[in-house]
Amino acid sequence: MPAERGRLSVRKTYKLYIGGDFPRSESGRSYPAVDGDGEVVARVARASRKDLREAVRAARSAFPGWSGKTPYNRGQVLYRVAELMEGRRAQFVEEVRRAGATDPEGGVDAAIDRWVWYAGWADKIHHILGTVNPVAAPYFNFTIPEPTGVVGIVAPPDAPLLGLVSRMAPAVISGNCAVVLASERWPLPAVTLAEVLATSDVPGGVVNILTGLTAELVPWLAGHMDVNAIDVTGVPEDQRPEVERLAAENVKRLVRAEDGETDWLGDRAQSPYTVTSFMEMKTVWHPMGA
Repeated sequence: MPAERGRLSVRKTYKLYIGGDFPRSESGRSYPAVDGDGEVVARVARASRKDLREAVRAARSAFPGWSGKTPYNRGQVLYRVAELMEGRRAQFVEEVRRAGATDPEGGVDAAIDRWVWYAGWADKIHHILGTVNPVAAPYFNFTIPEPTGVVGIVAPPDAPLLGLVSRMAPAVISGNCAVVLASERWPLPAVTLAEVLATSDVPGGVVNILTGLTAELVPWLAGHMDVNAIDVTGVPEDQRPEVERLAAENVKRLVRAEDGETDWLGDRAQSPYTVTSFMEMKTVWHPMGA
């Protein structure tokens, strides 16, 4: 009989998630993903400027269909994501643990619960925020919240799953489409979330997830003329002035988690007002009796 031999595990090379597909980076580049002990656990694609442009194009193409769905339907679709995350809970826990989390199970459970929480707001946020304004004229005056469009999200580097869900879920429930830059240091939970999205009912292009170097990709995301808003929570402080300058070119809305909201397990990390950060208020006049 042959002698028993040990074997090396096959390390996975993760791809990008763009338009519902998993393409390789057009540059062919990748970089190692390491755990808290510095051990290489996989390789992930290093997205380029062209990959980011493709992600924005996919998000823009998906926007009319996603924003046109009924809020109730969007809530159902996003609740399905939570169901699939629950089924892969053990994998998420292991990946978050390898990222050095002190309470990986608590963090994963909170991420799943937070996704459910925001999905429940999908068909309620319009009623809470919308209003009939009193006017001294024979007209109805309505204020109605609408999605902003394509939103760029830079994931918090220290909370690769819970922080990402806390910033991404409120952006997409209202009908926006997202281009997400995963945590550069701990990208695996975001890539696994991409696999969940791909097998859920979320249409391709609604969420696009890129892995790569934050300093390389953020300027192109901030300066892209077809991105309507950008969440800079995960952008290092020293890079934010340049992001603000680039975002001003097309008057992008800049959003960030305020002090206290980055305690990702805390109550302030989830709020319906986070949803409003990614919405525009439209005022409509309508004659009475018409």
